[in-house]
Parts: sequence; C-alpha cells; structure tokens
Amino acid sequence: MPDSALGDWLKGLRADRNWSLREVAQRAGVDHAYVYRLETGVKESPSIEVIDKLIVALTPSPRDVEILHFLTGHPNVDPGLAEFARGDASVSPQEFHILTTVVNRGARADYATSLARIRKFMSE
Repeated sequence: MPDSALGDWLKGLRADRNWSLREVAQRAGVDHAYVYRLETGVKESPSIEVIDKLIVALTPSPRDVEILHFLTGHPNVDPGLAEFARGDASVSPQEFHILTTVVNRGARADYATSLARIRKFMSE
C-alpha cells in the first residue's frame, strides 16, 4: 500500500491515544474506512473540513495542528521526514516546512543534519 506523511501523522496521533480506527471515526463523525484510507495513503488530499473534524476528535497540540494542515495541502512530503519530525517535538512547523523543501540530490536523507543547518541559518 502507499505510504503518506499525512497518514503516518494521523496514525501516530491515534496511536498516542490508543484508539481504534472506529473510535477516531466515531468521535470525528467520519467514516472509519475513510480514516483507514487516509492513514494508509490511499487517500492523500482530504478536505479541510475532514481534517478539522479529525483534529477536534484527536485534540493534538497546536504544533501538530499546524503540521497536519500543511500536510493536507502537500501530499508529496516524504513519510520519513514526517516520522523524524513526529519523533522530535523540537521541530517547529516552520522548520518542518523548510525541511520539506530540502533536496538531498541522490544522497540518503539526513534530516538531523539538514535541521541543524536550517537552525544555524535561521539564527544568523
């Protein structure tokens, strides 16, 4: 199945609460099969209304909300980058956005090094 940054982020938020797909769907008023398609990347560009319903149900942090809204409009973000950013709460939404534009030119993505460079540049 396809993988998506948005789906991985949503699945992580659901896992943080230890909820099933049906629980999230019921709380959000969204079909559980649709939530499944979002999480697996089969569906990549949900409406803002659907994302907002999921946000109300999942009650994520303001950082997560901002990143979810960004991911909704950017379906081609590397899922590995989303995993890196979810694992490091110090990554701000602005830094995350900048990281999505970094091109690794054939090299294996090194998000930590790229983040350090971005932070150095932003502090100068």
